[in-house]
Amino acid sequence: MLRISIQTILRGALMAGGIGVFLAAAAPLEVAAQDRMPMRIAVEGAFPPFNYLDANNKLQGFDIDIANALCEVGKFECQFIIEKWDDIIPDLVADKYDAIISSMSMSLERRQKVAFTGKYYNSPSVFIARKDSSISDVSPAALSDKILGVTSSTAQESYANHLYPEMKKTVFRSSPELYKGLADGSVDIILEDKLAIYDWIANTKAGSCCEFKGPDLVDVTYFGEGAGIALRLDDKERLTRLNEALKSIQADGTYDMINAKYFPFSIQ
Repeated sequence: MLRISIQTILRGALMAGGIGVFLAAAAPLEVAAQDRMPMRIAVEGAFPPFNYLDANNKLQGFDIDIANALCEVGKFECQFIIEKWDDIIPDLVADKYDAIISSMSMSLERRQKVAFTGKYYNSPSVFIARKDSSISDVSPAALSDKILGVTSSTAQESYANHLYPEMKKTVFRSSPELYKGLADGSVDIILEDKLAIYDWIANTKAGSCCEFKGPDLVDVTYFGEGAGIALRLDDKERLTRLNEALKSIQADGTYDMINAKYFPFSIQ
């Protein structure tokens, strides 16, 4: 159990303009709400084990626990907003929320649009295919006659479009749909964040069908230098406070406890 937590409660229903469910994080009693900086946090809510809705329609996952710890230490009054991934950066820039804590890789392309904190975890990308597949070589030439699955508006989609331009591709709306497409044979191979798909492969019956193929991919042009918290370019105060809070939870052991809840190895 986390040493630091903030209760997440359901606050709303579907909203217009692509913004989904509002969820509020309750402020600790010892700090008055007016003394805390408001922060609306966008998450996709469809990227387990990092962020997802459980059976009770409550947000769970590594990103959510990290966000709650940062809200506590940084003295933020936080609300969670579930947002479609395709809209998540445009709506941040449009001031519909203040931060994205949703496993966003800090690619060069994204850095032109938003500011990032220091990284809060790092993960390579990797190809995954079914165990009964004959695929062993994942070079563009070897995969030219295969169907590749990627998730829409991700670093993996951008990487595939630029480095595997001749491959036929199927673009899925979310990671769970991507994994289903691989398991049911709709695509031959997928490209995904390695940590994101780790739990599906290691701990689910559906994921037992599949395995990693080829080396880890760590191209910083497409995948950045890890996952960071995105803010508007001019939001200097929140950026400073979030960086300070991130350093604090990494130093006092809070980060390590959250890490251990989801992964049997360090993801820093």
